[in-house]
Amino acid sequence: MQVAEFRERLRALGAKPVHEERMLRAWLQAMPLDSGSRRQAAENFLPLAIREALPELNSQLAGLARVVSEHPGSDGTRLLVELADGQTVESVLLPRDGVCISTQIGCAVGCTFCMTGRDGLLRQVGSAEMLAQVVLARQRRPLRRVVFMGMGEPSHNLDNVLEAIDLLGTAGGFGHKNLVFSTVGDPRVFERLPGQRVVPALALSLHTTDGELRTRLLPKAPRMAPEELVELAEIYARRTGYPIQYQWTLLAGVNDSIEEMDGIVRLLAGKYAIMNLIPYNTTAALDFRRPSNARVTELAHYLHARGVRTTVRQSAGQDVDGGCGQLRARTARQLRRSPSGAAVSAPGSVE
Repeated sequence: MQVAEFRERLRALGAKPVHEERMLRAWLQAMPLDSGSRRQAAENFLPLAIREALPELNSQLAGLARVVSEHPGSDGTRLLVELADGQTVESVLLPRDGVCISTQIGCAVGCTFCMTGRDGLLRQVGSAEMLAQVVLARQRRPLRRVVFMGMGEPSHNLDNVLEAIDLLGTAGGFGHKNLVFSTVGDPRVFERLPGQRVVPALALSLHTTDGELRTRLLPKAPRMAPEELVELAEIYARRTGYPIQYQWTLLAGVNDSIEEMDGIVRLLAGKYAIMNLIPYNTTAALDFRRPSNARVTELAHYLHARGVRTTVRQSAGQDVDGGCGQLRARTARQLRRSPSGAAVSAPGSVE
């Protein structure tokens, strides 16, 4: 579902733009749709037809997404979210009042170390479905940051993602730098994002400075050399005033060499950038390994000492077998094995 459909429903009920914005603001901030400022009664600012339709409108929005199961971990809580058509996506309640949401069901990039893209792209997530993930998170705790870094490649669903970002940065009340657009790198991102009313921060999945290796790891990503990506990202960073958050999933024996770290130094030293080293979230279904903690610490210190601001960011779900795409894949396997076809709760879930 798109936000435009909800707006059309409101207009059919006689809503003016001021009514639309007020109701969208209430929904996105996890408040009742008839919430008014300074304890205003709904009859003072909502047309009668809308007030009478509130139960139906609430039901329509609540039906966009529901939490099937919650998987608390030491590094965040994963939510398996079911959409209206029965498809599922993953959201993550992050430390420090953040949420990571999904923008596609599946993914067409086909990163070889990621579970999400194993079955390709199933469908796009609508703008309202993205916003519903934020609302579900906001119902559980305060939020100040939204990261578009869950299942899917946001640049492949660009119009819907930009609509969601615009609403979160206006009616949703989020600071623009606290809305983070993650991408493997696509020319459209650098062309369109700077001209938006709400300009988000940018996270760029780099993973290697070797162009040939990057093609093997991200087989369907745009054919852009790491040097070109960093150059475009640096222009974006200087224009927006937000540092680029580079993502580097550490794969033992693949991209955790000192030669790769020297490549990072070559590309990022002096840049307005943060390198996020993310130790791989091991899954039995894929043939990659996670480097030792000692190795991860060594690499982070190596980059720090050479002028690259570096953090080690654990992929949420390490201790609940819930790296992005894993919960959805595991639930799908359980449903296939279930004789009745009824939903089966994943281990460690909280219903």
